[in-house]
Amino acid sequence: MAEGGSGKSILVIEDEDNIAIALDYLLTREGYRHERMATGAGAVERVRELRPDLVLLDVMLPEVSGYEICQAVRMEPDLADVRILMMTARGSAMERRKGLAMGADGFVSKPFELAELRAEVGRLLDAEPSTDD
Repeated sequence: MAEGGSGKSILVIEDEDNIAIALDYLLTREGYRHERMATGAGAVERVRELRPDLVLLDVMLPEVSGYEICQAVRMEPDLADVRILMMTARGSAMERRKGLAMGADGFVSKPFELAELRAEVGRLLDAEPSTDD
């Protein structure tokens, strides 16, 4: 097991099996604890239960969009330290701006290079949580 994960937990919310398999491979290899949801329904509740260090969040999901999930998580002060990395096949600048405006900490376009995703996950998990004192 790689030492990069250092016990960090990641919730993957991704409906495409092939992408979920690639993420599972990467996250396992890096030593992260992780689990997957394949739909947006119940995602906010699961974030509340797990309190993961990072949520890898697809934008286009069945039932509830990634934008809605991101916004709902950001509205809960108790979840302020949960990092959110949004992923989308529609990698336009407008999509990126919208995701960041909703409160995402980062944004990657699909298909992504594993090295790019690995670097972005590492960046977000190494960052200190912001505190609004």
